[in-house]
Amino acid sequence: MPAKTKTEKPRILIVTPEITYLPAGMGNMTQRMSAKAGGMADVSASLVSALFELGADVHVALPNYRRMFQGDIFNLHDKELRRYHEVLPDTHIHLAEDRIFYYRDQVYSNHNEEAMRIALVFQREVINHIIPRARPHLIHCNDWMTALIPAMARRRGIKSLFTVHNIHTRQVCLSQIEESGVDAAEFWMNLYFCGHPLNYYHARSHVPVDLLTSGIFAAHYINTVSPRFLWEIVEGWHPVVPDSVRVELRNKFHAGCSAGILNAPDPSYDPASDDSLARSFTAKDVMDGKAANKLALQRELHLEEDPDAPMFFWPSRLDPVQKGPQLLTDILYGVVSDYWKRGLQVVVVANGPHQQWFDKIVAAFDLHQRVSVVDFDERLSRLAYAASDFMLMPSLFEPCGLPQMTAPLYGSLPVVHATGGLYDTVDHLDVERSFGNGFRFDHYTAGGLRWAIDRAMDFHALPKGTKEREIRRVMLESAKRFSHQEVAARYIEIYERMLERPLVETISGESLANPDAQAGG
Repeated sequence: MPAKTKTEKPRILIVTPEITYLPAGMGNMTQRMSAKAGGMADVSASLVSALFELGADVHVALPNYRRMFQGDIFNLHDKELRRYHEVLPDTHIHLAEDRIFYYRDQVYSNHNEEAMRIALVFQREVINHIIPRARPHLIHCNDWMTALIPAMARRRGIKSLFTVHNIHTRQVCLSQIEESGVDAAEFWMNLYFCGHPLNYYHARSHVPVDLLTSGIFAAHYINTVSPRFLWEIVEGWHPVVPDSVRVELRNKFHAGCSAGILNAPDPSYDPASDDSLARSFTAKDVMDGKAANKLALQRELHLEEDPDAPMFFWPSRLDPVQKGPQLLTDILYGVVSDYWKRGLQVVVVANGPHQQWFDKIVAAFDLHQRVSVVDFDERLSRLAYAASDFMLMPSLFEPCGLPQMTAPLYGSLPVVHATGGLYDTVDHLDVERSFGNGFRFDHYTAGGLRWAIDRAMDFHALPKGTKEREIRRVMLESAKRFSHQEVAARYIEIYERMLERPLVETISGESLANPDAQAGG
C-alpha cells in the first residue's frame, strides 16, 4: 500500500503598510514591530495572530520602519543594529528594505508625492523580493498602497484578496511605476487605467493608472470593512465614491466575489485594564466606575463637577466632509440650553477644520463649564470613553468606524447616523425588549441628530436600576460581538473558499477554522 503524500499547507502572505503587533513565535524582534495609523493595523495584527495560533503557514510583508520599531536608532549600539539583518531560515516576517522607510516616525506622509514614492517602493520590494522568497498561494493586500500586487498576482497565477479600508485612491503614470523599479510591463493589462489605452506604449505615457480601482479590478476576491458600506456603494449611494471604484465593486459584488467584514477595536480598549482611566471597572461595577471617571474628566477639563450629569463625547476627527461635526454645531447651543437644568455636557477630544466653530460657539455663549473642546490625546480620549454616557458619531458615510464599537465596551452608548459600519454595529435601543446598544437616526440632518440626542436623554432619565441593567448588557454583548477573533474567523473563511481547501488539516481532514465542521454541521 503506497504511503500517503503529505499535503503542503497553503501559504498566506499578508501585505500591509501598518500593523499593531506580531506573534512572538514568528521571528526576530516581533514584540518591537509596531507601526499603526488606524484600524488596518489592528485587523492585520489580529488576523496574523489568529492564523499563526491556528498553525497556518502565514507570512507578513511590511516596510522596515526602523525608527518606529526601535525608537531612536541613532543611539543604538552596533550589536542592536545588526539584529535588523538577522534572518531566521524559517522566518515568516518579510521586511521591505529601503532607506525611505528607515527614519520615518509615522506610517503615512501628508505630502502626496512622498506618499506615492513610499507606496511604490514598498510594492517594488514585495513584488521583486518578498513574493519570490515567500512563494505564497494567496496574497492578501490592503488599500491603494498595495494595489499593484493583485495585478501581478493574477498574471502569475496566484490568488489574491484585496481589502478596501477607505475609498481614497491615487493616480499614477505607468512610466513612474516602472521608474520606481516595478516591471509593470509584465502585468499592465491587469491594471485599471483612467482612460482606454491603445497599447502598452500609449498606456505608459498617456493614460494614468487608478490604483485603488486596479486592486479591486485585478483581485480574485475583495472585501470592504462593513457589509452595509459595500451595499451602499453598489446601490449608488455617496457621490464621494469615485465612479471607477463603484463600477468595479459592483462587478465583484454581482460576480459573487465580494464580502463585507467589520473591523474590531484594539484589545487594549478594556475598562478593566486600561491604565488611562482614573478607576478601572467592569460591567459589574459600571455605574460607580463611570461616575469616578466622569469626575476625573470634569476636573481636568474644568467642567462643572457632577457625576450624574449626562455627558456626550465626540471622539472622531472634526471633518465636515465625512464625520458630520456641522450637524452638532448647528444644534449645540440649543441642546445645551434646553437641557441646562439637567446639566448636559459635551466633550470633544478631536482635531479638524471644524474645531474653530465649536470654539466660537463656546466663547459666544459662555458654555465653558458645559462644553469642552480639546485637541486629540490618546489618554484623554480613553478617559472620555469611560466618563461619558453617550458617544456621538453622525457620519455622512462610514466604511467601518471603530468608536461606535469601542464606546459600548466602556458603557458609553453610541449616537450615530444609520450608514455603513455604523448601521451594521449599532441597533436602536429598546429598553422594554432589552435590545439594542445605542441610538440611530436615519436622516442626515441636524434635526435627525437632535432627535437621537433626545432619545438618549430619555434613556438617561430612566430609573438607575433600569439604566444599569441595560448598560451592563450592552457591555457584555459588545465584548463578545466586537472581537478580533470574530474578524479573523471571517477572513479565514474567505481564504479557504478562495483556495478551495482548509488552511490546516485535522485528523479528520476538516479545517480547524470551520466551526461548523467541528460541530458536525
